[in-house]
Amino acid sequence: MSDIVLEAAGLCRSFDVSRPLLQRLATREKRRRLRAVDEATFTITRGATLALVGESGCGKSTIARLAVGLYAPSAGEISFEGQPISAARAQPAMRRRMNMIFQDPYASLNPRWRVRDIVAEPIRAFGLLRGRAEIAARVCELLAQVGLAAADGEKFPHEFSGGQRQRISIARALSSQPDFLVCDEPTSALDVSVQAQILNLMRELQQRLGLTYLFISHNLAVVRHMADGLGVMYLGRIVEQGPAERIFHAPLHPYTKLLLEAIPDLEMSGRVRTPVGGEVPSPIDPPPGCAFHPRCPLANARCRAERPDPLAHGGVLVACHAVQEGRTA
Repeated sequence: MSDIVLEAAGLCRSFDVSRPLLQRLATREKRRRLRAVDEATFTITRGATLALVGESGCGKSTIARLAVGLYAPSAGEISFEGQPISAARAQPAMRRRMNMIFQDPYASLNPRWRVRDIVAEPIRAFGLLRGRAEIAARVCELLAQVGLAAADGEKFPHEFSGGQRQRISIARALSSQPDFLVCDEPTSALDVSVQAQILNLMRELQQRLGLTYLFISHNLAVVRHMADGLGVMYLGRIVEQGPAERIFHAPLHPYTKLLLEAIPDLEMSGRVRTPVGGEVPSPIDPPPGCAFHPRCPLANARCRAERPDPLAHGGVLVACHAVQEGRTA
């Protein structure tokens, strides 16, 4: 069995955001396409966690949905254990091995179903167990695995707190016995006091069950706790990618540096910080050259005209002319 669980090569996803045909004909307006993911390339090895970070609208959640086959790529390829996601999703034996934990536990659980039915649904759908007693025993085991009581299976989702609902979501994701989980900002809708509990639970489950994670977040403190590898996204592109600790200790791309500057200084060092200035350009009409150049303090004429390709530098892949030309000092 290959060590690579998920692999993306030149992955792109566009959405047609044009106005209705008659309106476009009346105004002679061309079609408008939003390029949410633009030539993303990455791999995730078995048992590891790759985190994707960036500002809202950078394409992280679109990659999450591409990774489980909810969206089809517009261009490029994404494969699960060497098979295209579309082919893997068509095979029940492969499909059950990938699952997703959604961002909002209030919206991702059916309010009309009891918890026992929510958790048991993947078991029934994939035919993992047949008898009622066996399914009930498995549901109790899954609830205990995420820190809930067996009696909680008789309750409805509205009877739980946000952290408990996310535990139910994790139990449901684990019920199909997956190898690969996509975690789309699984703690962003929770209180800060609960986030650490959920993150520790996810790390414990990963070590115990040998899970592989694609972890989507905009919280760098959370990512540092969870990730082995890190990809920094900006306007649909991965601008810096490599080992998480390497990037946290010595970021190269100017955008990565500015993101890390936004982390609160708990040591109260008084160091002067430079916040990320300006606004994210529209992905419908991105700027020419490097998409980050309108906000980058190191941008020059080349940055405004030529889009940088990701190249290896200091153990990471970074798409930045300033880094490649040694202008970051």
